Amino acid sequence: MLNFFLVFFSLIFLIILHEFSHFLAAKKTGVYVKEFGIGYPPRIFGKKIGNTLYSINLLPFGAFVSLEGEIGEGGFSSQPLLKRIIIVLAGVISFWIISCIIFIFLFRFGMPIVISDEEISETAKVQIVEVAKNSPAKNAGLKAGDVIREFKIQNSKFEIEKVKDLQELTQKYKGEKVVLTIERGKEIFEVEIVPRVKPPEGEGPMGIVLVRTDIKKYPWLKSIAEGIRQTFDLTFTIIKGYFLAIKNALEGASPQVELKGPVGIFEMMYQTSKVGIPYFFSLLGTISIYLAIFNILPIPALDGGKLLFLLIEGVRKKAVSPETEKKITAFFFGILLILAILVTMKDIQKLFY
Repeated sequence: MLNFFLVFFSLIFLIILHEFSHFLAAKKTGVYVKEFGIGYPPRIFGKKIGNTLYSINLLPFGAFVSLEGEIGEGGFSSQPLLKRIIIVLAGVISFWIISCIIFIFLFRFGMPIVISDEEISETAKVQIVEVAKNSPAKNAGLKAGDVIREFKIQNSKFEIEKVKDLQELTQKYKGEKVVLTIERGKEIFEVEIVPRVKPPEGEGPMGIVLVRTDIKKYPWLKSIAEGIRQTFDLTFTIIKGYFLAIKNALEGASPQVELKGPVGIFEMMYQTSKVGIPYFFSLLGTISIYLAIFNILPIPALDGGKLLFLLIEGVRKKAVSPETEKKITAFFFGILLILAILVTMKDIQKLFY
């Protein structure tokens, strides 16, 4: 139950900070903020401080900022173009700042990183990062994040310290029943598995992808540099992955990416929280980057869509009419809502199959 609340409040906290950044930017640029609410109506509690109503609401799924004149005339819409761009971008940039802060603290107090088999380490672990569908590993109940400690067959026992240790043993004993000692969070247990003699193309005998990980700690100055570098590196890696997915889709190949909705993200974070706090916050920092990139896409109903309308106004020296903007935004919001429902249904289905 503790893991459930950790995941839930971490995700809500990300959204609150995102909206709070819009709020701060609006306040600093002199835009009238009608309401800053945590959760969504109906309202439980509200207090007006200055000209702004601060509220706590019943539905605990994020937060919102209500600005005067978001679409139309007056308030936000009457501000200089640069001020409005700053307010819109503030929420997106907040996700990158949050990610930087998370990774800085992780590098200071313990950041899980992937290392090679050649690197000397007494604390390294061999972990599963992916489990193929309908594979021996999947049927045995293995999950991403599991640490493989030992490989047993008959009266022989082998400690697994490197990825190649397990790969060589698996190849040697294909088709035979073996026992793996698994560490999952604080739990240690054994599973029986029979590595396939002829696995499908692109999969190994067990159907798992492995990495060797270790926990690294640095002094504050280096942790700051490493945290910023990690955020930039992951940003470019994710963007590169998006372009590769688009390229594959256009060429008729598999996009090699999997969309996840709120349920899928929650389930992934919940499983990661069982592996350990450093792994959980590393994933949270990565998700924050995904949210930043998704939010800045030029799609109406997202911050990037609002930015697009502002850039069009800057080019044509005239704002898009409020009615047109409302209709376009509502249309794309509907599409995003339908997509979210479909992806969520798929995520829920995966939980039971």
